[in-house]
Amino acid sequence: MSKQTDTTQDDGTRAPGGPSAADGTTLELSRRRLLGTVGAAGATGLVLGGAGGALGAAAVPGDVPQPLAAIGATEVPFRTSGAKHQAGITTPLQASGHLVAFDLAPGAGRKEAAALLRRWTRTAQALMAGRAPDADTGVALDAGPSSLTVTFGLGHSFFDRTGLAGHRPVQLDPLPDFSADALDPKRSDGDLWIQIGADDALVAFHALRALQKEAADGARLRWQMNGFNRTPGATAHPMTARNLMGQVDGTNNPKPSDADFDRRIFVGADTRQEWMRGGSYAVVRRIRMLLDDWEQHPRTEQERVIGRRKDNGAPLTGGTETTPMRLDANGPDGLPVIPANAHARIAAPEANQGAALLRRPFSFHDGFRDDGAPDAGLLFVCWQADPLRAFTQIQRKLDRGDALSPFLRHEASGLYAVPPAPSDGDYVAQPLLEG
Repeated sequence: MSKQTDTTQDDGTRAPGGPSAADGTTLELSRRRLLGTVGAAGATGLVLGGAGGALGAAAVPGDVPQPLAAIGATEVPFRTSGAKHQAGITTPLQASGHLVAFDLAPGAGRKEAAALLRRWTRTAQALMAGRAPDADTGVALDAGPSSLTVTFGLGHSFFDRTGLAGHRPVQLDPLPDFSADALDPKRSDGDLWIQIGADDALVAFHALRALQKEAADGARLRWQMNGFNRTPGATAHPMTARNLMGQVDGTNNPKPSDADFDRRIFVGADTRQEWMRGGSYAVVRRIRMLLDDWEQHPRTEQERVIGRRKDNGAPLTGGTETTPMRLDANGPDGLPVIPANAHARIAAPEANQGAALLRRPFSFHDGFRDDGAPDAGLLFVCWQADPLRAFTQIQRKLDRGDALSPFLRHEASGLYAVPPAPSDGDYVAQPLLEG
């Protein structure tokens, strides 16, 4: 069976890759049972399916599956190659995502948390490899891995619930209050956090359902949010994603090829919490966009609010999306070409003592509010080695004078320690829970 390994280019987009040879691993129950590639079975499959499912009837035990289409075949390793990081941090953005938080059940403690993380780790590894777990629901039958990633994090309250408060990193101290916050505590925080991403919505839902079932009596759902991005291949060439305001979003992201990338995004060997070495910290925010208000403004004004052109993401000082902003450039009127309160200027590393974070968001649309406005925006997820020096520092500056703030409402928030990926046979956070 052929499979395709996920690859990342310097700009964070997914690069095309060809199928590699099968690894010979025996799969106890596989999702990969497509009967042909898109090219081989596209039109014919639709006709046969409409004629009573003859194509499905042709599959019998022992048939040799044909290669999956490119998107379905792409598999993300559970552990980052050559590093200890969990998948879903530097992985290119997927088309469909779920963010979900759990609280340990009343009376559950360290032992129950270890058992739960052991089950979740085993299930996540199987799902990411395209294998269905025991007692599978069948939701994603015939689908391949589809770039599925499952990422696990621990909240501030997890350490109290497990008797490990002495091992809680100071980086998990609660985020400060910001003036734009209107946070719903029922949709914030949580003992345990999971990020799920895939390029197929059924594969992503399948993972969500499997992990929720695995929680069993050990943990209770606290909140869950659903998001989406553009599907790979929907554009003529790989490009940075757009948010629901129509803006190119993520242009100034740090790149794995940057010399200081690991130092900015991942916890180093100097941490006192050895179990977090190679891990990262995730800040999660549900940010509702006031799209009705935003869309009343002409494009030129929207571009001044952001500090970048809407069509190609280039800074207002010229060039292309990747051209550095000239923050000292003035126009004929003597005023900065990129306004002093432009979002891109205030958030730039140059304006924040080099502070940077890796943005990896999903858009969301949860219907319409009572006033008819869309309940839509950004499930903002960012990664950093130290939230106090990255997210908090940047958000404080944005909070004081960002031209974009009047169009945003921060409605939910969470901060999570994301341990490194476990070694073979181990589970996530095992050194913490068993150390």
